[in-house]
Amino acid sequence: MNPPVEPARVLGSTGIPVSAITLGTSAVGNAVKVTDDQADMIIERASTSPISVIDTSSNYGISEERVGHALRGIGGLPAGRLLVTKVDPLPGSEDFSGARVHASVRESLQRLGVDRLELVHLHDPERISFDDAMAPDGPVRALLELRDQGVIGHLGVAGGPIRMMQDYLRTGHFEALVTHNRFTLVDRSAEPLFDLARELNVGVFNAAPYGGGFLSGGSAMYCYRPANEGLLQARQLMTEVCAAHGTDLATAALHFSLSDPRVTSTIVGVSSVEQLEQTLTRAAAVVPDALWPDLAEAVPAAQWWLGPDGR
Repeated sequence: MNPPVEPARVLGSTGIPVSAITLGTSAVGNAVKVTDDQADMIIERASTSPISVIDTSSNYGISEERVGHALRGIGGLPAGRLLVTKVDPLPGSEDFSGARVHASVRESLQRLGVDRLELVHLHDPERISFDDAMAPDGPVRALLELRDQGVIGHLGVAGGPIRMMQDYLRTGHFEALVTHNRFTLVDRSAEPLFDLARELNVGVFNAAPYGGGFLSGGSAMYCYRPANEGLLQARQLMTEVCAAHGTDLATAALHFSLSDPRVTSTIVGVSSVEQLEQTLTRAAAVVPDALWPDLAEAVPAAQWWLGPDGR
């Protein structure tokens, strides 16, 4: 149950080798919490670490600008590394049309300082209907056009509701996915999605293994909302179980995701070099096999999970 951090996994049918951990840069785009210098240091440190994937988005504040600036400072994206972004409506707008997707990609290319994007995700498509997303003038058709033009190498989909995500995978257009908060020690909602992804050879990025700080920092929130009674009780019991096995809850939460063979890479967001080093330390820790059956007994009932349609 202790996987390597080194690049050792293949991202579905893309054939791209990726590390078990992906650097999430949502917090890097927060100009209030993270300074320009701190952002540079995070990306620079990641470039010398075993982490080979950087995940960003056009709506993560100024994340793309900062990632691009840091990469230029080290001479560009190092060989063997993967830079991933996402398309979004214009901030403050509900426009998720095909035209908007073309504009979003152009903006990302400029901010990141690259002339091609190897992997781009359709981001949070729950904002529109599936029919609108698949329309001739919709975002999926635009992504396919950009792929056919060689601007994008591979397409992914990043979202929340599990049934919706399954619908997108069944189109056959997507080679990778991002799910968040739905495969953690206390929530297993994403398991049907993972099983379908394995059947279709779609690479899986599992984001938010700590549930937004719930399993790592004692947050009272889980997936952007107050944690329910079932999750709170499970966390307390799991904390005690981990201590009895000589480890801590956050380390167990990370290894839970890293160790599942259906998960290609786990996205861990950081806001400092110290958090990045902490992530690497947790990933390298030895977690006893005897821990897992004891933790399994503490998993809350499905009624407390986000569920297949939860947002």
